[in-house]
Amino acid sequence: MYKKILGVCCFFAASMGVWAQAPVEKGLQSISRDKAEAIVEFLADDNLLGREAGQRESRIVARYLVSELKEAGIRPLLGDTYYQPFEACAVERQQKGRFQVHPDSVARLKQGTYRSLKLANVLGWIPGERADEYVVIGAHFDHIGYDPTLAGDQIYNGADDNASGVSAALQIARAFAVSGKKPKRNVIFAFWDGEEKGLLGSKYFVQSCPFVNQIKGYLNFDMIGRNNKPQQPKHVVYFYTESHPVFGQWLKDAIARYDLKLEPDYRAWDRPIGGSDNGSFALKDIPIIWYHTDAHPDYHQPTDHADRINWEKLTDITRAAFLNMWNLANEETY
Repeated sequence: MYKKILGVCCFFAASMGVWAQAPVEKGLQSISRDKAEAIVEFLADDNLLGREAGQRESRIVARYLVSELKEAGIRPLLGDTYYQPFEACAVERQQKGRFQVHPDSVARLKQGTYRSLKLANVLGWIPGERADEYVVIGAHFDHIGYDPTLAGDQIYNGADDNASGVSAALQIARAFAVSGKKPKRNVIFAFWDGEEKGLLGSKYFVQSCPFVNQIKGYLNFDMIGRNNKPQQPKHVVYFYTESHPVFGQWLKDAIARYDLKLEPDYRAWDRPIGGSDNGSFALKDIPIIWYHTDAHPDYHQPTDHADRINWEKLTDITRAAFLNMWNLANEETY
């Protein structure tokens, strides 16, 4: 009798479309091309003047990111604020020195004539079951601004670099929230300021983070929306820490299971310290995953516009990376 009643109930539930959906599937289905377009087109708009770190337009972007995290129900990492303010200093312009964020370097620079930038990372998180373990996903939101002396287009819009990566990180934050599942590990969603001036935001985060030794993995986005070769529209470079071969298997499994239209170039790297914000974490021996779609003629040029993004590829990379993060957050070991 019980089995008969259960069968009737299951039939009724299915006919009403209320089958319980796995949390990971809920999250995956929330990722969309429309949302990717909305985010990238906003961030790469001429009115944001290329989002140069330390400038008014970059601060507007930071406010936008906070509003998106709030709306998605992502909590601020630092108590009651999403902002992690910091100062970067450099020698005066004619000496052409790099900006620094380490307190010793900043103190030394302040003994002479120096430049100063007031910057801020944007950080949100979802607390996990294991209070002493963290994973981080990040993308830089700054670009290189504009040049009023350029003839013609004067704005470096940075649609691929790195509005594309920010769109992925924001969608993944929302996907974790809508999944309804508390992850095993604490998941931090990080948006770095000052990357174009020397990885400043991620450097500051790792050097000031009291739990840096408890970070079990970092996933980075930097330029994930273009085709390096038009004849290879599904191409994506997948860097990962060589000592964690399972990271490569995760992507292979995700592509096969969900029919993602990606053809990865798997690049295992002993200590992936170069290229982008992944380097700040790799220097601390934190295992990393980094998605990148290679350089292109519009890299750091005013022609890096939203209408040149491969939206299908950007969306599938976002889906694949969400599945990566799900594993980083929930696998017992890796």
